Order: sequence, then C-alpha cells, then structure tokens
Amino acid sequence: MKDFNDVVTLEIEEGIAVVTLNSPPVNALSHAVRTGLRDAFAAANADDTAEAIVLICAGRTFIAGADISEFGSDAPKDTGASIFSVLDDSPKPVVAAIHGTALGGGLEVALSAHYRVATTSAKVGLPEVHLGLLPGGGGTQRLPRLTGAATALDLITSGRHVPAAEALALGIVDEVVSDDDLRGSAVHFARQIADKGGPLTRVRDLDEKVAADRDNPELFDRFVESNPKLFRGFIAPTEIVACIRAAVTLPFDEGMAEEQARFQTLLNSPESAAQRYYFFAERAARKIADVPADTPRIPVNTVGIIGAGTMGGGIAMNFVNAGIPVTIVEQKQEALDRGLATIRKNYERTASKGRITTAQVEERMGLITGSVSMDDLAPVDMVIEAVFERMDVKKDVFTQLDRICKPGAILATNTSALNVDEIAAVTSRPEYVVGTHFFSPANVMKLLENVRGEKTSKEVIATVMALSRTIGKIAVLVGVCPGFVGNRILYARSRASEQLVMEGAMPWDVDRALTNFGLPMGTYQMSDLAGLDIGWVKGEPTAYPIKDALCELDRRGQKTGAGFYDYDESRKATPSPITAQIVEDERAKAGVTPREISEEEILERALLPMINEGFKILQEGMAERASDIDVVYVNGYGWPVYRGGPMFYAEQLGAEAVLEKLRGYQERLGEDFAPAALLEAVVAKGQSISTLTKADAASLTAD
Repeated sequence: MKDFNDVVTLEIEEGIAVVTLNSPPVNALSHAVRTGLRDAFAAANADDTAEAIVLICAGRTFIAGADISEFGSDAPKDTGASIFSVLDDSPKPVVAAIHGTALGGGLEVALSAHYRVATTSAKVGLPEVHLGLLPGGGGTQRLPRLTGAATALDLITSGRHVPAAEALALGIVDEVVSDDDLRGSAVHFARQIADKGGPLTRVRDLDEKVAADRDNPELFDRFVESNPKLFRGFIAPTEIVACIRAAVTLPFDEGMAEEQARFQTLLNSPESAAQRYYFFAERAARKIADVPADTPRIPVNTVGIIGAGTMGGGIAMNFVNAGIPVTIVEQKQEALDRGLATIRKNYERTASKGRITTAQVEERMGLITGSVSMDDLAPVDMVIEAVFERMDVKKDVFTQLDRICKPGAILATNTSALNVDEIAAVTSRPEYVVGTHFFSPANVMKLLENVRGEKTSKEVIATVMALSRTIGKIAVLVGVCPGFVGNRILYARSRASEQLVMEGAMPWDVDRALTNFGLPMGTYQMSDLAGLDIGWVKGEPTAYPIKDALCELDRRGQKTGAGFYDYDESRKATPSPITAQIVEDERAKAGVTPREISEEEILERALLPMINEGFKILQEGMAERASDIDVVYVNGYGWPVYRGGPMFYAEQLGAEAVLEKLRGYQERLGEDFAPAALLEAVVAKGQSISTLTKADAASLTAD
C-alpha cells in the first residue's frame, strides 16, 4: 500500500488499483483530498499491473460534498487538472464505489468516473441549491446525460437525496450491491469491465437522453411555470435551469464553461452568502459554550404530555415519530378522545399521501397512551405541559408534577412567553425545569426554542438539546425574558406596524411590504392566522386599539372568517372596508392626520426594530450568539434564508447604516427606536455582527 498524503492511499488488488480516501468526518473535497486523489490516480494509471481503478472511501460515507469552509477563503488554489477531469480523462476504467452519501461535489466526482456502484443504503444528490449555488464540477452537464433534462431539473433544483434503488432506475448508478462488501463488489465489477475491454464509457460523451430533450425545448419554460415557489426570491434555481438547458443545447465543453460562469456569479451573490452563512449558523446553534459536548445526558425513554389539544397532540407526534412512547393526559375523557382522534386523522392523512404505511399509523398510535389522571405520569422520564398560557394554570400544573413525577424526571413547559423561573419556583427541583417552546403546528414546524432557566442544570440542557435532534427539530437555546427570542422580536415588529398604521399605512400596505421582502406573511396576516383574541379579554383594552375593536365585532381572524381581512370559504384574504373604517376612526380619536408612507419606509420601520431587539437580546445574554437569533427567525418565522436572518441582514446593510437610520427615527418618532448599546459598541469598535457571541457582547458593553 502506498500513501500519497494523510488522507489518500493506493493498493493493487486482483489487478485493480484501489484508491482509498480517508478524511474524517465526511471525506469532504478539501485541498488535501483533491491533491492526494490526483497523485494517486496518476500513479494508478502509470502502474502496468493495474487494469482498472476503484475509488472508495473509508468511514461512514463516500465523499459527502465540497469543503464549504474553503469557499471565499484563502485556502490553497488548485493547479493543474480538476479532480473531475482527472477521473474523466483516465485511460483506465474508473469505478466509484459509493456508500453513505455522495452529495454535491461527491456525486460530481462519481459522475466523472466511468461507472458507479452503490450500496443498497446509499443516497446521492446535488444539494448545492440550498447554499444558493449550483453544482460547479459538471453536475449540471453530466446528470442530464444520464437521466434526461426533466429529471435533472427536478433533482438539482430540489437538492433532494436519491436512494440507491431510485438512482439505479434513473441511470445514475450502474449497480446496487450489498452493504456488507462494497470493496469486494466494486473490485469484482471493475475486474469484469477490464476483462470485457473495449472503449470507455464517459458520461460526457452520452447523447441519447439530451438528444431527445432537444426535440422538446419547451420543457424548460414548462418547469419554471409549474414551480413558482422555487424561484421566488431565489436566484440559484434560475441559473440551474440555464445550465441544464446548456447541457441539452451545447457541446459538453461549452456547457461546462456556462456552468462555471454561472457558478461564479452565484458564489459572489448576497443570496448565496446568506445561505452559506445559515448553513453554518444552524450547526453552531447545537453548541453551548458552558455545556461541553461530553456533559452527561439523562435517558429519556418515555415522555408525558399534558394537554391533548392542537399543541399537545402535535408535540406527542414528534416523540412517537421517533419511536418514543408517550402518555398524554387531559382533564376530561371527551377532550382526550378528541385529541387522540385528531392525531390519528393526521397520521391517516399522511398515509393517504404515501408518506407512511397504514401499518406505521397503527404502530405510532400504539405508542400513545391516553389518560385523564396526572398520576399516570409518575414513571415517565420527561413531562411537557401544553396547557392554557396563563401563569396561574402553569403553576398549578407544576405543583402537581413536582409531587407526582419521579426524582430526576425533566419537567418542561411549552410556554411561548411566560417566565420559566417563576414556574420552576413552585417546584422543589428547579434544576430539572426547562422551557421547550414548540411552534405550531408542532408536528410540522422545525424550530424548538429550549429555554434555560436560572437554575436549569447543564445535564438537562444537554439532554433537551440532544433530544430535540432525535425528534427532528432544529433547537436553539434561549434565556428567560418576555417572548424569549422569537416572540420578543415579533413584539417589536408589531409595535412598529401599529405605529405605521396609525400614521397612514393600511394593514395590507404593511403586509405587502413585508411579503415583497420575502416573508411568507406580514404582521396582520399573521395576526389573523393566530387569532386576534389571543391575550384579549372583552372590555379590557390592550395596547392595540384597532385589534380590540375588531375583536369586539367578533372579527377574531381566519377562524371566524374575518379579522383585519375578510376571508372567503377557501380562506382567501381580501382587504376589509370594515377594518379600513376602524383604522380611520382610531386615527381620528388620536387626532392623527394620515399621510402616505412609502414601502421603503414601511420596511425600514418594521425591520429595524427587529434588528435592534436582536442586539438587546444578545446584550442581555438571552441568546448564545447572533447567528442563533437568525436560526430562530428562519425556522420559526419564515425569514427568507436567502437573506440569512435579521442579524445577518444587518451585517449586509452595514452596522453603521443601521445605527444611523435608528438614530434618525429615534429623533423623529421617539424612544422605540433608541439604538441598543451593543449596536453602538459594535459600530464604535468595528466588530462583525454575524460572528458575535454573548461573551463578545458582554465584553463590548462592559465599559
């Protein structure tokens, strides 16, 4: 065996050169990997005893993709042929032996080989679109030559991972083999190819599939028209379509030049910068500075849930989907039966779409035990309450749980805004109390705000963060403050929106500005969806008189067919003349002469307070890092990922510009726009926003 560097080796087996890549954790295409592979292939092709070459990877996966950390960095630049050309131009047959995942650059390497063998459990894909990019190593040119343009359009614009059996049916791989002996199977496959002889089959030279597509040029426009959501705000899908069109209409080398040019355009775009930033932000959110990775975790094999309503039922489904048995408790049998029936209906709807089997429906329902007695929660490892959002109700529940639950059980509250420390104080074990703020619908929404109380133990924090991943959530650890991270920032936007409406904008003007920015819905559309009567009590005025007036008219949002908007039977929204009149009446009561407000001003005044609140949250240590705030907003509130999140957006605007605009609005409109001390410190000291941690924030504002 010959070593070419720390990550690539070569040995000859049965006349086949086996090039092995071993670059943990995922064999990413780093500079060292590319250099080692080039040298190994040169040696294999120069060795007269080798008749073919197998490329195989050690560890849990084939090449999982490019080394994203090198994008835009000072990493050493390649010289000579690309690794894709090295495989493609090899005079000896090259077989890529795939296990685990071959994604992005990994699949492009495999497509550059002459043949591909994959294990039954392997998956392949080109997910660069999720980073605001397109495949830059020939993926848009080679894949259509194997699958045809229509399939390539679907796979590359969705970035989905394709199981081995489907990859075989689509022509992406040539053979699927047992997981038990990939190396032996790949060497045998290569031996057969070498024995057969004849000209090499290069993907670049295949023409049958793309020739058929040349007779159907309208397929590209049809694809764009059929998938409008793919293209809204995102530029990568448009560039991908252009590259696949080039694969059909141009010679291979010209198509490659087109791919490279468009890849560079995307690499330099703000949209891709935001999506690449978010990729790392989501992974960083798992790390807690004072909770080491080796912190002991509490085994959670059974979970209790209090409340079988929409939220409680959705939370239960998360655990059952992960195979964790749940005991769900309601006060009355009718409410329990209704909740269990809703869960079953949700599963049956999923089964009707082919996403799970009917057997899985029964298996999951079999993991749920219903009860009307909290005493049945005595043996569970963790309890999550999902009861009415009132402090007295929560305290009563936790007083009972403290008496009932076994020592060491985690007691979690699903509150969206209440003080977790106040709830924990009614128990004799505040170190075991934590917030787990699920977002509705809980069985669909990815975000989970885990709320760290003053006395919550590190073991509990480590446990809930790990458990969040087990149940398929993207978790962010936050501190105790009104609204935590997500809703606290939302409150700032709501106050700003109300002020805009009182000055002259209509609710739908505010919503239009926000949706044009890329948010899925605006302030008032979101209010109508959630229900205007949340926190409203008849006869008790709130800080939002327009909403109060609507509730008094029983316009409570979508659920009553009317709120800020009027709704038809399919819940299509129309601006309401009743709302417009209420707005005008409230302005008259306040002595306001309305003025026309531009969309630019609406957007600034809605978004700047959100950014400013993010700085205050970090300044107070309520989030671990600025990027965690962005993870909350992308996953819980629909902030467009191609804008990175409110804190990254502030970085793109420039901290000085944000500060200047806030000061201008403060002078004009008052202290709601007073800049956070942390923002002022960031500007004064030239600090990057997106890399800020709460430790940085404490240091910057200590003076």
